[in-house]
Amino acid sequence: MSRVYGDPIDVWVADGRPVRFVWRGRLYTVRAVLEHWVATRDWWKELHPEAEEATEREFWRVEASPDSEIGVYELRFDAATGAWMLSRAWDG
Repeated sequence: MSRVYGDPIDVWVADGRPVRFVWRGRLYTVRAVLEHWVATRDWWKELHPEAEEATEREFWRVEASPDSEIGVYELRFDAATGAWMLSRAWDG
């Protein structure tokens, strides 16, 4: 079962992909990238022509752990703001 969050996180990137992140004061090491996709907000621009440019959001579903317990986490990068967020986590 997954839980939805919206917590800001600090992320370290190497070779264009996240390798570590800090969530709620704990350092997680990314063990594997399970999925990666990019979503745009073009639909928003169609509804609101006065809005700023459409922005991209990059999603990374990763296996990561702060210790020996590995979990699955969905990280989101907002290209417009440069901010990272933990958007979802799956119970082990």
